[in-house]
Amino acid sequence: MAVDPIFRLTVLNPGGRDPQQSFPDGAGEVAKAHQPTNFHAYAACTRGSFQREIKPALAENTPVLLLLRGDFSTSERALAVLQKAGRFVAVSLKETGLHQIAEQLRDPARLARFTRIVRRADGCIAPTTEAADLYRAIRGKPERAAFIPTPYPIDDARWDFSKPINERAGIFIGTREWDVPSRNHLAALLVARELSQTTGASVTVFNFDRRKGERLLAAIGFAQEKLRILDRKMAYPDYLREIARHKIVLQLDTSFVPGQVAGDALLCRIPCVGGNGAIERLAFPELCGFARSIEEIATSALRLLTDEKYYAQTAAAVPENLGFKNGAERLGKFFA
Repeated sequence: MAVDPIFRLTVLNPGGRDPQQSFPDGAGEVAKAHQPTNFHAYAACTRGSFQREIKPALAENTPVLLLLRGDFSTSERALAVLQKAGRFVAVSLKETGLHQIAEQLRDPARLARFTRIVRRADGCIAPTTEAADLYRAIRGKPERAAFIPTPYPIDDARWDFSKPINERAGIFIGTREWDVPSRNHLAALLVARELSQTTGASVTVFNFDRRKGERLLAAIGFAQEKLRILDRKMAYPDYLREIARHKIVLQLDTSFVPGQVAGDALLCRIPCVGGNGAIERLAFPELCGFARSIEEIATSALRLLTDEKYYAQTAAAVPENLGFKNGAERLGKFFA
């Protein structure tokens, strides 16, 4: 079946906090109200819209990707209204890391409601293969439950944040959560400390935990002149410019998330080492943490920091199949 060349998608997050936003220009200029990443990217790559109310979502007259959040009651009501109006509705959990799925579905009533929604929906879209498997198991059939990785506007020159290789230096830590065990934030910092001692590379890390975070970082034992701590949130474009200053992104996250850490690295054209998210596995298959030990990940990072030819080859390998054009084609085929 041919894909509609003007296919547009509406993403609905009922009751969510993100305001309505249209993407008539795809990813658009970098100064957007919300960056075209995560579920906003599904709307942006199709030049669609992101909504938080049912009425404007209906007015778009397009297929809908309905996000499931909270206790799912608002999402269930939205599904009924949309389907009654004749919309094709696919659903997805808004938070799809394995630890997040487990947290959301440990309540029996919430699990029962989630199961009803998944079975009643016209389809399911998952930004991770693990979430797609969950939907298929609940639906009892593989049809209309697809893994579609979140696209990144790497095929849009306005979103190329790369810097010349000779202007890149140091290690950027991609995680920042001490209290989520599967992030393995402490382990990533310990690996970074060893790499810094071996190569002289500086390390940049965000700390939003104030004094507690400062004490934890101090206990790790970085050389004072080699650790750079950022303690203020940044607008997304400024955040990307910060990442782009570095030679590599390092993480040891084992949460099986969609993979925004790797997606951010893609927009900066720098290698992301470690992590087992969906984008990590697709964009950096030789560097990701899937089925690799911490020692193997550290070895890959060390090679990137010390082998200039290998680094240049790796940084140049941008997987275009994760761009907006490919994402729109995948979504168009699914909804067709």
